[in-house]
Amino acid sequence: MPDALLVADERAERGSRPAGRLRARGLVPAVVYGLGGDSVTVTVSARELNNILQSESGVNTVITLAVDGAEQLTLARQIQRHPVRGELLHVDFVRVDPDVRVAAEVPVNLEGEPAGVKSGGVLEQLVFTLSIEAKPSDIPNSLSADVSALEIGDQIRVTEIALPPRVVAMQDDEELVAQVIAPRVEVEEEPAEGEESELAEGDEGAAAVEAAEGTEPDAGGEGTARDSGGE
Repeated sequence: MPDALLVADERAERGSRPAGRLRARGLVPAVVYGLGGDSVTVTVSARELNNILQSESGVNTVITLAVDGAEQLTLARQIQRHPVRGELLHVDFVRVDPDVRVAAEVPVNLEGEPAGVKSGGVLEQLVFTLSIEAKPSDIPNSLSADVSALEIGDQIRVTEIALPPRVVAMQDDEELVAQVIAPRVEVEEEPAEGEESELAEGDEGAAAVEAAEGTEPDAGGEGTARDSGGE
């Protein structure tokens, strides 16, 4: 993975107001720490940092941070953006040793169209980033899994994702990454056997009750309809 060079300037002022003034000038407040060294507050160019974060390597780009002429290898972490405008608000730069493995989150891309999807199934992806450990220069830009051979009911787990040399997955080998499931079909429930006849009998009974309530016996013992109109 190629490194990126980013110039940083130390800053003395802290707080929300000074930080707001820096952002208005196109700068991002940041802090540099790690490897047992002192924490240093700095500013970097928002445009240049954005270009690095939007590169192929993204947040896993190894950044050579030049602070007052002294260069140190870092990774950008704890990146904060404005929830609406998306502008960079703050970032941590963590110092890294080129010979020591570090933790990283790497995107997982699914490749191909599953055979099961062509048969009407649905592809589900459950893991979108994989936690790995590797030396900074060995961190891959992304990982891929070929799903073209998956039939309905087939699955891919973490252990089946091919990792580059010297890269170790930090998630459970059996964790489900993707699967092809059968399409969900809504089936209208039919009345159980005997239920339909019971409903019919109930309707007939209700009709008989209504008829009985609308009649009264006459002197001859036969029912006659009540005169609803009165006299």
